Amino acid sequence: MASRISSNPAIAQLQSHSLANLVQAEIERMILDGVLPSGAKLTEATLAEQIGVSRGPVREAFRMLEEAGLVRTEKNRGVFVRHVPIEEALEIFEVRAVMDLYVGRKLAEGLSTAQIRELRQLADAMDQAVKGDNAHDYHRFNLQFHDRLLELAGNAKLTATYRKLVNELSLFRRQNLTSESMAVYSREHRQIVKAIAAGDPDAAGQAMYLHVMNSRERTLRNYEQMQAASALVPRPAAAVEA
Repeated sequence: MASRISSNPAIAQLQSHSLANLVQAEIERMILDGVLPSGAKLTEATLAEQIGVSRGPVREAFRMLEEAGLVRTEKNRGVFVRHVPIEEALEIFEVRAVMDLYVGRKLAEGLSTAQIRELRQLADAMDQAVKGDNAHDYHRFNLQFHDRLLELAGNAKLTATYRKLVNELSLFRRQNLTSESMAVYSREHRQIVKAIAAGDPDAAGQAMYLHVMNSRERTLRNYEQMQAASALVPRPAAAVEA
């Protein structure tokens, strides 16, 4: 029976596609967690060995990741984790803020008690991560929180576009996670949930808009500080020919 299934071209194609999706999800996790940093070169053989699959699913995963905006392919050079210039990142924040304004207003028009409770539980989980100074857990719950807000808004096209934008900002978002900033973000999440629960579209939309625009300002400030710090690092003296 197993041999008949494996020899069926349609089943084999489905299995291969499903495996590629799993590989894509794993590589995406590694990128979002910072294991594969911005600009890192990705090789099929290395990742296939690490994940425990053949190179075919990794190759297909690269294609899907490029469509998602997480990697880029350079001719004759290979596949690299995409680097997003600061100017582009700031523009993405602005687009995302407008989308979040819409999401906040829509959700405030009516969520069930159970759905509000779910959002509060995610906010609680982020609070606990802040208390434990656990940036990894905070990042994970933060993604879940914003994903759930999108799902509850019920707009598939908006969700797909939003997630692509969020993926492109992954490096900057991780750099923003300090003990101080996580506490601020957590308070902002509480304000968002409070406004949605109160059924106040204006307040909910504004809370979500400001949350993203505040992230934009922190990103710019962090970038400028990093640039200033790197400028202070002494450069090696140039070699002098005899």
